[in-house]
Formats: sequence, C-alpha cells, structure tokens
Amino acid sequence: MRQHGPWWICSSREVYRDPWISVRRDEVIRPDAQPGTYCVVTLKPGVCVVAVDEEQYVYLTEEFHYGVGRTTLEAVSGGCEPGEDPQETAQRELQEELGIVAQQWTSLGTVDPFTANVVSPTSLFLARGLRVGPQEPEGTEVIRRVRMPLLDAIRCVMTSQITHGPTVALLLKLHVMLTSDR
Repeated sequence: MRQHGPWWICSSREVYRDPWISVRRDEVIRPDAQPGTYCVVTLKPGVCVVAVDEEQYVYLTEEFHYGVGRTTLEAVSGGCEPGEDPQETAQRELQEELGIVAQQWTSLGTVDPFTANVVSPTSLFLARGLRVGPQEPEGTEVIRRVRMPLLDAIRCVMTSQITHGPTVALLLKLHVMLTSDR
C-alpha cells in the first residue's frame, strides 16, 4: 500500500492500453477511510500551437472530432512521439495540419486539460514568422484551415464556439501577452 495525497492505493492494474491511451484501475482507501476504486486515463503528452501572422490573425483548424461527435474550431494539437521534444511535435503538427512553417517559437507553458482522472500534460506554443504552404494531414484527418483575427477567436472562446481546453488557455494567454506588451 502506498500513499497518494490523502488517498491510499492498495493495488493498481492496467485494464486497457493502445498507442494513444492507457486506463488504470486502482483499489483505494478514500480520504474518508472507506474502500473504493479509482480509474485514471493517461494520454501521451501533447502540444497545442497557435500560429499568428503579422496582422494578428490566428490560424486554427476546423475538424470533426470523433470523441465529441461534432466539428470543432481549435488550435493545432497532437501527441508527442516517444523521445520527441514538445517543440518538435508542435512544428511537425503545424506543418502537417495547416501547412505552416514558423521561424519563431515561444513556449507559453503547460496545461492539464482535465485533472480529476485524466493525465494529459499539454505544452502550449506560439508560432510566428509564418510561411503557409500545402497541408499534409494524416489519413484520419479532414481539416479546414481557418484564418481569423485574434479578437474574433477570443470572442469565439467567450461564446463557447471554441471549447477545446488547451486552445482556450492558449488564446487567452496570447491575448493577455499581446495586450500587455502595448
């Protein structure tokens, strides 16, 4: 038995694994001293990147996402391959999904999209100095490149037209960063 914050983990076992996620079921003693179970989903670490041009337009993806069952508007996102640096992942994903190569990269930190029972650290990046070319999406991706003023993207966050957690955090951080520079 090992302590995990105010919880005690009696045993753990993996109940599912594929190349993207794993699910672990823990037998626990809860903080109220009662026995229970707790499941944790672990996704491979990921990135979320927004490209901004010199006119302060942002480049976003519009794509159907299987999990939520609808088309979403969001920044470029993807999972890090084993041993791949998050910035390398961001560069690869930006080029594949939107056909953009950027000269300047700024890390804007990391977010945990959902902390209750999902482990999915997501590194946030700002890309500038853009060269836009053809997209190279994977076979599972049908992506439309969307270019819009940053302020329109912020309005989409505020009206819940953009709901992807890392994108929301990234756009709001970017907006604060750019408006505090003035």
